[in-house]
Amino acid sequence: MKNFKAFNISFLVLLALSLSSCDNFLDLKPISEETTDNSYSNLDQIEAALTGAYESFQSSDFYVWDNILYNDVRSDNHYAGGDNPEVFAMDALAINATNSKVFNDWASLYNAILKANTVLHYAPEVSDPKLTAERQEQILGEAFFLRSLHYFNLVKLFGGVPLVLEVTRSADPSKVNLPRSTEEEVYDQIIADLEMAITLLPDVYGSDASINKARATRGASYALAAKAEAQRPSRNYQKVLEYIEGVEQSEANYQLIDYPHLFDGNHYNNAESILEVQFLGGDEGNWEPQMNLPPSISGDTWRKFVTPSKDLVAAYEDEGDHIRLNAGVLFENVAWLDEFYGIEEPSVEVPQPNRVAFAYKRKNAAGWASSDRQYIMRYGDILLLKAEALNATGNTAAAATIVNTVRARVELPELGSEMTSGMEAMAAAILKERRLELAHEGQRWDDLVRFGKAVEVMNNLVEIDLRTGQAVNYDMTVQKILLPIPQQELDRNPALEQNPL
Repeated sequence: MKNFKAFNISFLVLLALSLSSCDNFLDLKPISEETTDNSYSNLDQIEAALTGAYESFQSSDFYVWDNILYNDVRSDNHYAGGDNPEVFAMDALAINATNSKVFNDWASLYNAILKANTVLHYAPEVSDPKLTAERQEQILGEAFFLRSLHYFNLVKLFGGVPLVLEVTRSADPSKVNLPRSTEEEVYDQIIADLEMAITLLPDVYGSDASINKARATRGASYALAAKAEAQRPSRNYQKVLEYIEGVEQSEANYQLIDYPHLFDGNHYNNAESILEVQFLGGDEGNWEPQMNLPPSISGDTWRKFVTPSKDLVAAYEDEGDHIRLNAGVLFENVAWLDEFYGIEEPSVEVPQPNRVAFAYKRKNAAGWASSDRQYIMRYGDILLLKAEALNATGNTAAAATIVNTVRARVELPELGSEMTSGMEAMAAAILKERRLELAHEGQRWDDLVRFGKAVEVMNNLVEIDLRTGQAVNYDMTVQKILLPIPQQELDRNPALEQNPL
């Protein structure tokens, strides 16, 4: 547990600041107070450090909003909307190494990793008699899970990244400026951390869902391990199935619920939720809905971000999938101009109302302080991943049964024989079903990459820019699958190498 490496001294400063100022944002027990120095010698202090580690779900733009930009806006699901040039660049697949969002998310994910590393370093040394052996193991398991989740997001975004596995205050460049590990090495570390978490964590912490869905659990660890094994370059779908079996055997008893209930704001911490960000509103609120929701809900009139694409809307309509469309997309007439939904006609002096699609899976703006939540993982995703793994291992009939179960809850008919006749056709049906099920949940780009379809789908996507009347040329290449390493990091750390551009 202590043969770890460090990354960058600047992150240690961020870590100290975040741990000394983090709010007790989760209603979790036995967290009772925060630490204000670098001493972690008793139960309250190590619990406060763990709270600081969870706090990254709320303080990091990545977990609030940017994960949607990288997965849904970069893909065929959503347009950039709004007025931010760096978000437009994501939509256009023209992201460069100086994009500030890319750097900020790199930094915040490493900051979150160092918070988890702090817990892993100090928790074994706490000898407070109030800290039971059981709780000590749970704390370590939670930190292993959190570290693995942050690395999972980093490796999907950037490929191989430096592996930072211990806390240090050394300013020695040889210890601070670490080179990139390979993708496979990062995935190996993710799986190793999750295997540790599986042995240390419970299925549930008791009967309170607001705790069970807020904390890392054994079921969440199995679910993340399944996703990691599926996403890694040397994927092993048999291992995916083994990990999903662990999810299904969990005492948490994950199950599908009515689809609209997932996003109506009245069914938080539900049976389908595996892990979700516990936004409470007010000072502990979610600002993402205000960015996306239309004027009738948000109460403002500026152009909104992350608008569902015409291609996504057509996918729902072509399938007759009105339940999922209505749960995730809201149409409203607005006065502003939009390069995909409407432009001002030269003969019209005043812009006419323009019917625009808005992202609607978070439905309450609440003046930048919404209690609407993002799922980090939910069972519907894992079920469709199981169908993917079954199909990839030759059990297409069982895969079809699972997909039909997911379709039945939104009142869609079973897949036709043309989609279940072989592995390739079934894979295409699963990819489509995942799009309809998981749009605006930060999954689409990862799915396209995993299925080997990112270049094909983006280059075949027809989106007409109404300003020119021409189709957008996304010029998608294999090199664009990964983000560029932030230029600030390349300048600071000469051991890093840039991704092919």
